[in-house]
Amino acid sequence: MEFTVATYGTEGDTRPLAALCRALIDAGHQAQLLADCSTLHAAEALGVPCSPLSGDIKRALEPGAALGAIVGKRSGAQATAKALAAIANANTHAWMGEVKAAAEGSDAIIVSALASFVGLSVAEHFRIPAIGASMIPITPTREFASPFLPPGIVPGWLNRASHTFVNDMIWRAFRQATNAARVDVCKLAPRKRNWTDHPILYGLSRALLPRPVDWSEHARVCGQWSMPAGPNAAGTPSDWKPPASLAAFLDAGEPPIYVGFGSMAGFDRDRMVRALIEAIGGRRALFYPGWSGVEGSALPSNFLTIGDTPHAWLFPRVSLVIHHGGAGTTHSATRAGAPSVVVPFAGDQFFWAQRLYRLGAAAAPVDGKALDSKGLARAIEFALQPATRARVAELGAAMREEDGLGAAVSAIERWTAAGLELRSVGICPVSAGV
Repeated sequence: MEFTVATYGTEGDTRPLAALCRALIDAGHQAQLLADCSTLHAAEALGVPCSPLSGDIKRALEPGAALGAIVGKRSGAQATAKALAAIANANTHAWMGEVKAAAEGSDAIIVSALASFVGLSVAEHFRIPAIGASMIPITPTREFASPFLPPGIVPGWLNRASHTFVNDMIWRAFRQATNAARVDVCKLAPRKRNWTDHPILYGLSRALLPRPVDWSEHARVCGQWSMPAGPNAAGTPSDWKPPASLAAFLDAGEPPIYVGFGSMAGFDRDRMVRALIEAIGGRRALFYPGWSGVEGSALPSNFLTIGDTPHAWLFPRVSLVIHHGGAGTTHSATRAGAPSVVVPFAGDQFFWAQRLYRLGAAAAPVDGKALDSKGLARAIEFALQPATRARVAELGAAMREEDGLGAAVSAIERWTAAGLELRSVGICPVSAGV
C-alpha cells in the first residue's frame, strides 16, 4: 500500500510520524511524510521520503509571534485556537495544493496536527481513506476533560462535552480558510461541520493514558511511536555516537540532570536561566537549548550544553528530566525510567504534567510562565526520592512492553483495506467514517 502522511507543527508533532512512516516502510509499504521544513531531519535520518510544507513554525514561536505569544502569556483555549489558526489559515491554500500533489495515487492519507483538515479534504477529493494520528487525546470521553483546557476547571459531568466544545471551537477558527481551499484546490463543497467519524490512532502509552472505556473501536491507543531501534536496541540510528564532550561528561561523575524545553520559545529566558541555576545548585546538568534561544554561555561550569541527542539513548543515563511536558518528552523520559520535573507552558503540556503527578512520577507541575527557583527545587527533590524513582521504573517497564508502531501499522492496514473496499462499490471512505 502507498501512504501519504501530512502533519504540521513542532518537533514533537513530526518525530513520531517519521517513526510511523519508517515502520510502514519496514512492513513493505510505501510512505512519505510532509511537514514543516525545520522538523524533517528525523525523517531524513530514518531514510523516510519527505517534503516540506509551506510555512515556518520556528518563526511562529519567536517572542511576539502567533505561538510565541501563547507560550509567553497565560492564555486560554480560545487564544490558543486563534494562534494555531493564524498559522494554519495563512498556509491552508498552499498546504491543500502540496498535499494533493503528493497524495496522487496514494491508498490512504494519514493526517495530524495543523494539517488535519487539509488532509481530510484531500482524502475526500481522492475518495480514499483518511486516518487521524495524534499525540493529544481529542476523542470525546467522560473520563477526562479536553487536554486544551486548564486542569481542574471542568466538572466531571462535563468532561465529554468539553472535548466537543474545544474541537468545534478549533474547527470554527479553521473553517473559513479550509473551505476556501476545498473549493479552489479540490473542487469540493464547503463543510459546515467538523469531521467526527474518521478513525484515529494515538501514539500514546496505555501506562500513561489507559484507553477510555467509552471510546469506539475507531479510536486506538497504540503505545508510544518511538524511533526504531538499531543494533544497540536504544531506539537510535545504528551509526549514531555521542559527541566526545558528552561522552566525557557522562563518564566524569554521577548521572546528571537533563534540562530541555524542546520547541518552546517566547518565555522569559533570563528568569528561566536564573531559576534553573539556583534550583540545580552545584549538581551536574545537561542543557539542551532547543528552540529557546538560551545561550549556553549564560550557564555555570556544572552545566554542559548539548545539541540534539536521541532521548532513547540519553535519558537512561540521566538522573531526572526537566522538561515542558510535551507528549513526546513525557513518554520518552518515563519509558527510560527517568523521573520528570514538568514545567508546562501551553496547550496539552498541563495535561501531561497532571498525568505524571497523579501517577506519582513527578511532583506537581511548575508553571513555566511564573517560574521560581524554590518551586523548581522542591520538584527536583521529589523526583530524586527513591519512591518516585521506583514508581517511574515500574511505569517504564510497562511502556517498554508495548509495541506502539506494530499496533499502529496493523490498524492502518486494516482500516485502509476496509476503506478501499467501500470505494470499490462507490462509497467515499471519508464520508463513511473510514
